[in-house]
Amino acid sequence: MTQRGRATKPTGRPRDSAGPRGGDLAARRTRLRAVIEPVVNDAGYDLEDLSVSRAGRRHVVRVMVDTDGGIDLDAVADVSRAVSAALDAAEETGGDIVAGEYQLEVSSPGVDRPLTLPRHWRRNVGRLVKVTARGATAPGEQPAGDRQLTGRVVAADDEGVHLETDDGRTAWAYAQLGPGRVQVEFTRLAELGEPDEEFDDADDSDELDDADDIDDEDDVEDEER
Repeated sequence: MTQRGRATKPTGRPRDSAGPRGGDLAARRTRLRAVIEPVVNDAGYDLEDLSVSRAGRRHVVRVMVDTDGGIDLDAVADVSRAVSAALDAAEETGGDIVAGEYQLEVSSPGVDRPLTLPRHWRRNVGRLVKVTARGATAPGEQPAGDRQLTGRVVAADDEGVHLETDDGRTAWAYAQLGPGRVQVEFTRLAELGEPDEEFDDADDSDELDDADDIDDEDDVEDEER
């Protein structure tokens, strides 16, 4: 089973904390995405999420990547190094991408990530999901309001998804569905006879460079997941 995880690395050169802080967070995300997304795509992965937040005197840049078949810790570490190098190069040529020091965290999605895109559904074929069906009807019924569906994803493509529910197998266009949520099946895990490492990604971390560890009393906030 594919192991998922997270890599963290203190990065960014120490800078004077005075002066402009680089604009609002939305502008920082835009600048970061322009640098990070091509690097992630060139490595063969999808950039699933990018966020910037404050943690004490520093920013935390969180990058979430994924691919068909999942991404393991070694790949996460490789992406983290490539993204860090790209950010350093961008700052050398174009100035600060994120004002002040920042912490880079690269991770893969956990099961709590909502399924909103066709690739999310495709990568969860075989899993049990809960989703809101808009204006859904049961077989033979007149159109009704929204209702909750719980079913197993048996197939998914660019147009829609097939779910196996108590009513049988049904096909849904993505426009008919809200965000899907993967359901944790503890009984199913016990039947497999091995731990599902995907559920441990929030706790698995690969420290890339212990020598760069920053002795900052605010650091405890950075590693919260």
